[in-house]
Amino acid sequence: MRDECSMFNVQFSMPNNKIIIYQVFTRLYGNRNTTRKEWGTIEDNGSGKFDDFNESTLKHIKDMGISHVWFTGVIRHATQTDYSAYGIPKQHPAVVKGKAGSPYAICDYYDVDPDLATNVDKRMKEFEALIRRTHKAGLKVIIDFVPNHVARQYESIAKPKGVIDLGADDNTNDGFNPQNNFYYCPGCKLEPYFDIQDYVEEPAKSTGNDHFDNHPGINDWYETVKLNYGKDYWTGFGHFDPIPDTWKKMTDILLFWAKKGVDAFRCDMAEMVPAAFWAWATDKVKAAYPDIKFIGEVYNPSEYRNYISSGFDYLYDKVGMYDTMRAVICGQAPATTITGAWQQTDDIKDHMLYFLENHDEQRVASDFFAGDAKKGIPGLVASILMRSNPFMLYAAEEYGERGMDKEGFSGCDGRTTIFDYWSIDTLCRAASSKLKKNEQQIYDIHEKVMQIARTEKAVDGDTYDLMYVNPASESFNPEKHFAFLRKKDDEMLLVVCNFNDKKDSISVNIPKHAFEWFDIPEKKYEAKDLLTDEKKQLTLKADTGVKMTVPAYGARVWKIIQNS
Repeated sequence: MRDECSMFNVQFSMPNNKIIIYQVFTRLYGNRNTTRKEWGTIEDNGSGKFDDFNESTLKHIKDMGISHVWFTGVIRHATQTDYSAYGIPKQHPAVVKGKAGSPYAICDYYDVDPDLATNVDKRMKEFEALIRRTHKAGLKVIIDFVPNHVARQYESIAKPKGVIDLGADDNTNDGFNPQNNFYYCPGCKLEPYFDIQDYVEEPAKSTGNDHFDNHPGINDWYETVKLNYGKDYWTGFGHFDPIPDTWKKMTDILLFWAKKGVDAFRCDMAEMVPAAFWAWATDKVKAAYPDIKFIGEVYNPSEYRNYISSGFDYLYDKVGMYDTMRAVICGQAPATTITGAWQQTDDIKDHMLYFLENHDEQRVASDFFAGDAKKGIPGLVASILMRSNPFMLYAAEEYGERGMDKEGFSGCDGRTTIFDYWSIDTLCRAASSKLKKNEQQIYDIHEKVMQIARTEKAVDGDTYDLMYVNPASESFNPEKHFAFLRKKDDEMLLVVCNFNDKKDSISVNIPKHAFEWFDIPEKKYEAKDLLTDEKKQLTLKADTGVKMTVPAYGARVWKIIQNS
């Protein structure tokens, strides 16, 4: 007879193809300056650097269970920090959000953010070295591609020889011209509904959030300019033949970064750019770099399949799984709604990217979301283990970062700032081994779940949702409990999540159909909870409850080997 412990350990070490993305806001991640002065400058509050991602740091990220690192905010964007001594044009503060500036107001697509460089003059070489280190650590590199808009004062100083700058050849007398790079308000100055001091823009360019007059408001993306891909927003028609100039320029930018070794692009507000462009551009980029991936920020579920067919490998599942999981975690929706969320995208399930946090969303532990990172644990388990599609973790989420700082432009909103010079409390304390007990516990469970997702063969297999055969009863509460099976070959996981604030005794029914579909013999099995290493004999019999206790805001991940 085989030793069960040895058998489980051997199986646990086998890798699978699960993608887990670690989003790091590069300016913040390695910054250990704890001054945290509201509206502070880079001299006050410091900035993280490319060099902070050394071999040890990247190894730690890899060991967590991460496969890809999304280095957010790499391409040079508008900032109030003066780098003119290095030949970098100054940006007018009236059209920069925050002291550090938004990483989505790009001012040079061919350059990198000088804030991130140890030696500003060698900033591109430092980024190229980071790509090499990341690959050496066994990780893949993702950067942002911001296709919809640029900074109001876009000017490339790093463009390759022969490249014509965006807008340089535009006919500014045309409000819309398919071969222009921008949209214009001919004869009109930029006159927003707030003070822009002595900033002058004439003719005014249309604003990034599809604001096509010269009067953007304070809540518009006033620091950005909308790029023109040949769509006439006044008539709604697209003019894509001949190919618009913007298509060519933006595709060249993608190829520029792909040549440097970038493995994937997270494409900001992809649905604000015509799908026809994406089909054209992704085809050209993938022809040159077949393994490169495109991740789209698309919020309209009715457009998901359109953008996938246009070359996107993965799309945010925000208006679906994220919104549903958030509501369940907060007690605003029953756990059964998770079933409906995955069913909406079942035909494109491998293309959906799940997450609980990113730079746009509030931290789970913030007062604006759940108020306690523990409440998110069952949602984490379900989000990572329910499907084979990618999952994204936002740096410091693994420590229960609360995001309740009042940093400056960002304000206290439950998000970690993308506009201000700052450092992240939990990341700083983790680096110096000063985590609180509850933060270490949150980290341990995150690491455990991610490693399960990355190493367990069953996570590459099929999913069987058990909610339809587990209605409300004394031993199962579909308002707070969620259960499913994963299976591949002779390995199976029974996952039971408890969104309740108390430990529950739960009995999970497995229907006859599941036994037939998975070809599972009905008998008693040795099972191991991969979260706790607890071993237990589970009797699996059709339409008979599998009994267990599940901790408050916790889960059980029972591993069963069929021939054991």
